[in-house]
Amino acid sequence: MLIKNVRIENAEIESDVRITDGMFCETGQNLKAADNEEVIEGNGGLMLPPFVDCHVHLDTCLSLDDTGVNHSGTLFEGIQVWSEYRKNLTKDEVQKRALRTLKLYQEKGVQFVRSHVDISNDLTAFQALLELKEKVADEIEIQLVAFPQDGIFTSEKVRKNLNEALSMGADVVGGIPHFELTREHGNRSIRYIMELAQKYDKLVDIHCDEIDDEQSRFLEVLAAEAYETGLGKKVSASHTTAMHSYNDAYCSKLFRVLHMSGINIIANPLVNVNLQGRFDTYPKRRGITRIKELLDNGVNVSMGHDDIYDPFYPLGNGDMTEVLSMGLHLCHMMGYRELNQSYRIITYNGADTLNLEPERYGIAVGKPANFNIFNGRDFFEVLQKRNGIQYSVRNGKVINIEN
Repeated sequence: MLIKNVRIENAEIESDVRITDGMFCETGQNLKAADNEEVIEGNGGLMLPPFVDCHVHLDTCLSLDDTGVNHSGTLFEGIQVWSEYRKNLTKDEVQKRALRTLKLYQEKGVQFVRSHVDISNDLTAFQALLELKEKVADEIEIQLVAFPQDGIFTSEKVRKNLNEALSMGADVVGGIPHFELTREHGNRSIRYIMELAQKYDKLVDIHCDEIDDEQSRFLEVLAAEAYETGLGKKVSASHTTAMHSYNDAYCSKLFRVLHMSGINIIANPLVNVNLQGRFDTYPKRRGITRIKELLDNGVNVSMGHDDIYDPFYPLGNGDMTEVLSMGLHLCHMMGYRELNQSYRIITYNGADTLNLEPERYGIAVGKPANFNIFNGRDFFEVLQKRNGIQYSVRNGKVINIEN
């Protein structure tokens, strides 16, 4: 396959890209097509690595018609609604909804997904998604997080399910320290999670400080554990919205610890701007972590859609540019260069968060030919005009997408 006339990652000059056996094998200007070689005209469009969604809940996505609505729109009613509904989950239902969600992702150029799966009640959803992960592996790559939605120390059953899910093949250990019974339980849960990660050789991704309480400070505990255990970049903290309420003096100290630890931060702008600030009158907090300042302090920040048409978020269609746009607006990242380079948050930063090997991700000779071509000269134009994707390609094969 020969791709003609594309601008690779905002390049000013158009290039041609040749793909052989599913791998990038040559780039340059005015490459000649070989006999019978498939040729795709890029029309001067932007070529980027595939999008990465670092945080979603495939077990809950597209369930809103069945669960019933979240009338208050709050996180706690969402948890209550889902907790009731999950009692009657079937593998077939979970797989069908998840497959429809993955199709949405493919249409939007997402090829790597990390999904949290609630294991508190039983392992039905986890088993369903573990099977689905294998079935779709050639089309989209999924990491599964064993997520104890109810808190690790609420019951022995949750801990049993968590260990079993890790033994079955979960890629990541999850947790939710701010939802544990006490601060002491929250700290204890973090140390328990890190021990499991070392025991089973897994990554870590914790729902951390997803609350407006400025006294919720589990992130520093997680970062210290990541630093002391040496797990570092294998550890991620999702949400961290309490950071929006921290004072600047404390944040100055926190940023140092985060940078030292190598920890990843995953922001979920669409969902958190909806769920946070619910106890405020006016002014209302934006409900998002300090993305701009974290990046400025050398902390890897990526993003997730979090929820799609479920009790936690009634909208969403798998579009990571929409997720990114919300985050950029909320964090005052509207400078031209910030906008044009922001694609890295949902591409390379996401790949680092998922701990993908460098040789497996990116546009370079010798790497797998996974990429998107957009209708736009650069990413600023893609964000501004929302013209959509011309082509999405995985392992050198064009994905049949619908715009």
